[in-house]
Amino acid sequence: MDEFQALEQKVLRAVEVVKRERDARAAAEAEVVSLRRQLADQAEAAKSQATAAQHEKEAVEGQVAALNQERDGVRQRVERLMHQIDELL
Repeated sequence: MDEFQALEQKVLRAVEVVKRERDARAAAEAEVVSLRRQLADQAEAAKSQATAAQHEKEAVEGQVAALNQERDGVRQRVERLMHQIDELL
């Protein structure tokens, strides 16, 4: 009878170990899902930031081009004025 009780105790402990392992596995799987979701969210945020940075870069480049054109126009006007002054002298 003692051997039967010992076997029964071993089986009960084995069942408990299996339950704990199943719970641990379920928790690990849930954590994996959560981490994958976080990773996807971070990737999307990084993509959005990169797109915003690209748009900002393009806007700045456009402003620089406009300022360069304006500078060239002013330079040409100044050169014309200088030429006219030279003709007067």
